[in-house]
Amino acid sequence: QVPLVESGGGSVQAGGSLRLSCATSGYTGSSACMYWFRQAPGKEREGVASITSVGTTTYADSVKGRFTISRDNAKNTLYLQMNSLKPEDTARYYCGGVRRCAWCSAGHCGGTNTDSGQGTQVTVSS
Repeated sequence: QVPLVESGGGSVQAGGSLRLSCATSGYTGSSACMYWFRQAPGKEREGVASITSVGTTTYADSVKGRFTISRDNAKNTLYLQMNSLKPEDTARYYCGGVRRCAWCSAGHCGGTNTDSGQGTQVTVSS
């Protein structure tokens, strides 16, 4: 297992912004991909945004135009810039890594050698 450590969550008002970070060192290979997903209490896990080793991104429809995923391989860090936050964005956010990426779609990825972090809480108040 390769550790993934999320940070940057917090409480903001609707319309505000947050930037999440995910520190890891195991997903910089050419076949790797990374993504953010979220889960709110009583709801199913939802893919948010994904990025491949060559920078191809996908997003869930619910966050398109508001969230941006990026990665800094030199810093071994994945980011999620979240703007125009809404109360329905309230959830625990996790970063995931896939070392042998098979697919990415609508903010989620699949493949082999996968792992995820412990998450960081985002709360958006109206």
